[in-house]
Amino acid sequence: MSELNGKVALVTGGGSGIGLAAARALAEAGATVALMGRDGTRLARAVHEIGSDHAWAVAGDVGNEDDVRRVVHSVVDRFRRLDIAVNSAGIGFIAGVTEQNADDWAMTLRTNLDGAMYCVKHQAAAMMQDGQGGSIVNVSSIAGKLTHRLMSAYCVSKAGLEMLTRCAADELGPHRIRVNALRPGLVPTDLSRIFAEHAKVRANYESHMPLGRVGKVEEIAEAILFLASDRSSWITGQVLSIDGGHTLRGGPDVGLLLT
Repeated sequence: MSELNGKVALVTGGGSGIGLAAARALAEAGATVALMGRDGTRLARAVHEIGSDHAWAVAGDVGNEDDVRRVVHSVVDRFRRLDIAVNSAGIGFIAGVTEQNADDWAMTLRTNLDGAMYCVKHQAAAMMQDGQGGSIVNVSSIAGKLTHRLMSAYCVSKAGLEMLTRCAADELGPHRIRVNALRPGLVPTDLSRIFAEHAKVRANYESHMPLGRVGKVEEIAEAILFLASDRSSWITGQVLSIDGGHTLRGGPDVGLLLT
């Protein structure tokens, strides 16, 4: 596939999980992909896996606006353009509302929501430079729509990310920049493995899914590829659930982790 030949993409959280799967799919479609993340070792492995002819890594923390600015500028300086951005970096903590640690709460919002705002801000500015527009895809979660017991900070951060997506799409449309989000259900990654590998929690998730199974990172990556490409050229401001039908029903009981 070569539908993205000549395009340059930036993927945050690109060293593992959904971010890595997205980077791989974009590269296979012909894009040159820059990977951003905090773990240089993971990024180096990801570049080796994808191939250094198609991928390049630059370390940075999305929760630090100076890092985001530096990474975006580095991508534009190196490749002379930015066409696609996938914002996949994210963290989460398990804590009840009355036991919520203020530092964990702040860190979750700084990474998942503030970080996404910094990314969209600087990515969009880069896309405006040549007037060709671009596509930004934010990775949300079913937790942005459905309550997850003991995960209030994560839920709030993802709900905010979805509103940020819609606001940015409204403002950036005249600049030919599309902004959409994905809302994955349970997909085994480093962040969600604690749920996917806990028998009771996994069964509870699957009982809420009409399709009856957890997802694969490759299935999320295919949707990201669609939203990044011209096949979705008249789609903006949308949040696409990819969850086996989970959002048709209720949220999972993460509290089963404690049983």
